[in-house]
Amino acid sequence: MRITQRLSIDDLALAGEMLRRGQLVAFPTETVYGLGADAFQPEAVRNIYLAKGRPSDNPLIVHLGSIDQLAEVAMDLPELAARLIDRFWPGPLTLVLRKTERVSDLVSGNLNTVAVRMPNHPIALELLQRAQTPVVAPSANRSGRPSATNWQSVLEDLDGRIDGVIVGEPTSIGLESTVLDLTQKVPCILRAGAITAEELMNVCPEVRHSNETFHEQELRKSPGTRHRHYQPTAMVLLDRTRTSHPAPPIIDDPRLLNKKIAWIGLENPPAQDWIVTESCSSVDVYAKRVYAFFREMDHMGIEVIVCSLVHEVGIGRALNDRLKRAADERI
Repeated sequence: MRITQRLSIDDLALAGEMLRRGQLVAFPTETVYGLGADAFQPEAVRNIYLAKGRPSDNPLIVHLGSIDQLAEVAMDLPELAARLIDRFWPGPLTLVLRKTERVSDLVSGNLNTVAVRMPNHPIALELLQRAQTPVVAPSANRSGRPSATNWQSVLEDLDGRIDGVIVGEPTSIGLESTVLDLTQKVPCILRAGAITAEELMNVCPEVRHSNETFHEQELRKSPGTRHRHYQPTAMVLLDRTRTSHPAPPIIDDPRLLNKKIAWIGLENPPAQDWIVTESCSSVDVYAKRVYAFFREMDHMGIEVIVCSLVHEVGIGRALNDRLKRAADERI
């Protein structure tokens, strides 16, 4: 078993050296904590899959510390890529592009494409620059579990399985990046995130929305689209009563009978004897809190978590996507 070092922001030079040595280091980004490895060291990349228990056909996102590194991993960039990079990088937008020969099949999930982004986080950017190499970094959690939005959650899943974790502040967004495929004639959102469809349409009006039906081959290009994800130990049930397509009251669901129940959502919960309730002041706050809330409820022995869905606007689309996958209810 590895000894997982707790690294401070004063240890970024050491963390960068660890990545160059082929070790695994978890670090904060603006979205969630990522588990980093040198993208050009196959053994290090393989160790990410082993540490997370991640399916080998689930591609990894390559994180860059500078635009100059893009040519090392991607080629045949469409003109649209330059406009999107100028508008949204650094930031929570991942672009799917044609990969170079340097990108191994381990990184790309045996595809000829690569998912790339530049995070908008000072610690992440400094670490990537000190590493002096593109870094693959899936979410720093065991596969299928809620993503880690703080360093304590990283250790909860991966202590002894990775070499280091940077002890930083909780992440500011709390949901994974938007993934946009630029290898098709019409740009296609494969995974919703904080860069919304509405924002992307300002740069590319013809972009396809993430609620359309995708082929399996398309979905393979992005993580977080096919395998089960984001799930706590507790059962997750969805409260649809306040969406544009309301359903019967959640309190009538027989799966709530004689269970320890928690609720999270906007405004106030429906009348019920919940053990825990968390009313979020905005959709942004809800998105930032949801993964940590899942983990906190597991620690409390909660058996059922009721999550209120939100309207499919802005980051609400991404939040609903994660809630439905946590409940194993596909969009």
